[in-house]
Amino acid sequence: MLILIKKWTKALSIIALPLMLLACGDKTVEVAHLAVKIESGDECHLCGMLIIQFGGPKGEIFNKRTTKAKKFCSTRDLFSYYLQPENTRQIQQIFVHDMAQTPWDKPNDEHFIDAKTAWYVKDHNQRGSMGATLASFSNKQDAQTFAHEFGGSLITFAQIDFDLLANL
Repeated sequence: MLILIKKWTKALSIIALPLMLLACGDKTVEVAHLAVKIESGDECHLCGMLIIQFGGPKGEIFNKRTTKAKKFCSTRDLFSYYLQPENTRQIQQIFVHDMAQTPWDKPNDEHFIDAKTAWYVKDHNQRGSMGATLASFSNKQDAQTFAHEFGGSLITFAQIDFDLLANL
């Protein structure tokens, strides 16, 4: 019986290994990125404005096919780009500033967070480079505190769509 099991195991290994290798052949390896510093000459990927000339949360996107970040002057522009169907499929990572950790007028690039896990405040009275924007926070309590001080209501990443952006 033991000999029969060993033969079947060997036979399955001989068949399974090439199939697994074939299955891996079309896969691309995804590399985790860290957010990068926004430099003085960096322009918004969507509107072309110089990013550092404006306050409010900024964002960065890493595409699956490139290693260079696409940088945005506001969360509004970031999501306007991200939500386009041809872009959404290509995005590997997306970052926004944690506005509880950095001043509104000059966000610190050491405080980028994963945009997909962030909390957002819409309809507040603070302005970004494109006027109304989504304030981003790493935790719900900080977002609630911001909304209490500056108005607005909390939303999650999954709730952001073109209609919401159009009505900011």
